[in-house]
Amino acid sequence: MFRTHTCGELDKKNIGQKITLSGWVHRRRDHGGIIFIDLRDRYGLTQLKFDPDISQKALEEADKLRSEWVIKVKGEVAPRPDNMINKKLKTGKIEIQCLEIEILSKSKTPPFELNEEKAIEANEALRLKYRFIDLRRPKLQEILKIKNDFFQHIRKYFNDRDFIEVQTPILANSSPEGARDFLVPSRLHEGKFYALPQAPQQFKQLLMVGGLDKYFQIAPCFRDEDPRMDRHYGEFYQLDMEMSFVEQDDVLKIMEPLMKTLTEKFSAKKIVNIEENGRFKQIPWKEAMNKYGTDKPDLRFDMEITPITEIVKDCGFSVFTQVIKTSGTVHALKVDNGAKFSRKEIDELTEVAKSKGAKGLAYIIIRESGELQSPIIKFLGEELTQKIIKEVKAKAGDIIFFGADDWKTVCLSLGAVRNECALKLGLKDNTKAAWCWVVDFPMYDYSEIEEGRIDFGHNPFSMPQGGLKALKTIDPLKILAYQYDLVLNGFEASSGAIRNHQPEIMYKAFEIAGYTKEEVDNKFGAMIRAFEYGAPPHGGNAPGVDRILMVLLDLDSIRDIYAFPKDGGGKDLMMDSPSEINEKQLRELNIKTIK
Repeated sequence: MFRTHTCGELDKKNIGQKITLSGWVHRRRDHGGIIFIDLRDRYGLTQLKFDPDISQKALEEADKLRSEWVIKVKGEVAPRPDNMINKKLKTGKIEIQCLEIEILSKSKTPPFELNEEKAIEANEALRLKYRFIDLRRPKLQEILKIKNDFFQHIRKYFNDRDFIEVQTPILANSSPEGARDFLVPSRLHEGKFYALPQAPQQFKQLLMVGGLDKYFQIAPCFRDEDPRMDRHYGEFYQLDMEMSFVEQDDVLKIMEPLMKTLTEKFSAKKIVNIEENGRFKQIPWKEAMNKYGTDKPDLRFDMEITPITEIVKDCGFSVFTQVIKTSGTVHALKVDNGAKFSRKEIDELTEVAKSKGAKGLAYIIIRESGELQSPIIKFLGEELTQKIIKEVKAKAGDIIFFGADDWKTVCLSLGAVRNECALKLGLKDNTKAAWCWVVDFPMYDYSEIEEGRIDFGHNPFSMPQGGLKALKTIDPLKILAYQYDLVLNGFEASSGAIRNHQPEIMYKAFEIAGYTKEEVDNKFGAMIRAFEYGAPPHGGNAPGVDRILMVLLDLDSIRDIYAFPKDGGGKDLMMDSPSEINEKQLRELNIKTIK
């Protein structure tokens, strides 16, 4: 037997018991011929005492010990002297008087210390290369334990509501989900490829056709897109769920109680911005863009953007009037207490706006004295300036920023400025959880790749509002879809939709996006065939559980959620992947590499 107890469970009630412990040498202290060892495992620390009066042999063995060696000890639980009690530890009132010790494994000197503060100071690449050592840190172990409990809570929630967990294929087909696929060459079918699923989208819809009316899965998803702080490279997990015979609000109603309990159980955050009926706020996409400059608004703070195009359309400021003449837009962002921004900070905010396509960032500062400072007042005139101040409800101590460009550029640039101002003013309160739904997404938008071409704005499998009639009679750019995103503190937490389950509507929807009937049959033949055999109305969504947990735990990077994450360049430094493949393997796959 390697242990009778763990290193975190012994206390005064165990005094006098003979026990066996195993773990890692965390710290060693020598005191006048007596050696003290802090033994560590996942459950905590226990102090070991090696005393020549108890066992000279054990003391001699303990003298060999070094940091991170793995040992097993046998001994008796004893009370610590009053002056040695450690109130910070659960085991701080006892120690083990060691009778026997066995060295199970020796360790080289670790490349960094496992003390939490000093480990974080270590180079991240070094910690990722030696991730098996970094994982010994209590913080990372606690995160993985929380993640386990998080997933178990989700599974219980859906099992209690009669959902069936189904594992969909990993080797799947390529699908236009919005990111690059990871392709897997087929050895048996020369020249053909599988794709790792960006999401189980088609499979879960086929489950609905198959009569499994309530499905869920904590599904692995694979996307070849650039990493960022809230997006892990290559692979992530989502709570995939789908329901038959539902409308949009049915899906929202089943998700909200889960998100509330996850917030309450796994974070110390208080949920804010709940409607009087207890529901999450629902914001139409266009309203979210106008008010917050983003389709994932952070509602922990106010700071709304105000359209002022009508007010300034006849002003003498050419920057505004020229934009309006070409069907552009002028919006204003009032920032409470923003008058204290320095010239340097305003320049930084201007660069933020420019990063989203803006040509600049006009402003009016209202000093505490009431004095106005701005290079544009002389063009606007005193009367119009005061009218704008009144419209945006500005007061002494505030600053007003202006965006003038095409509608989307104005929204995105002022949205980015709003976000940066909140950071500068400390408005992103991590004690709050602000959930909301963004609904009524546009079905189509102009392609980001091919100028002038219309493409899907969101999920191509969504049901257009108005159905086939809307697709035939309405300007595609004005058609809305039954699509909805769940947002938490400025992060997209989930995306979902009521699905298009009728072949005629699907063919027409893809035709508008430039796909022929043959292309639709080729790419989505299984779904088209299935929908011809009696498909129920259905819908669902897929919360990114890794991202939600990252936000709830206030982590700096989503990489901390994973046991073995990739680095910022998509590399696994520990396993040295991606790696080259030998010629024999390439020949079997009928593949040549071009260098």
